[in-house]
Amino acid sequence: MCAAAVSSDRFREVEETMSDEPLINYDSESDILYIVTKTGKEEGFVEIAPGINIELDEKGEVIGIEILDASEFLKPVAKLLYENMQMV
Repeated sequence: MCAAAVSSDRFREVEETMSDEPLINYDSESDILYIVTKTGKEEGFVEIAPGINIELDEKGEVIGIEILDASEFLKPVAKLLYENMQMV
């Protein structure tokens, strides 16, 4: 089973209870950041860059964005955020 399928199962419950606003969830066990853009059942996904998947519903509409190895991928951004927080 691919990472997209595993994370999709983990976040399906979250998707079913979310509001109209995007929801961000981080799974530290698998180091996956998942952004739910709308509710729906995942029917497929497209890898747009190594470790970044766009999940699609049956109409081909985006329902989520998945970032694998999120801690490494976001490390440069996190560092900048941390440095800027120290200045405030």
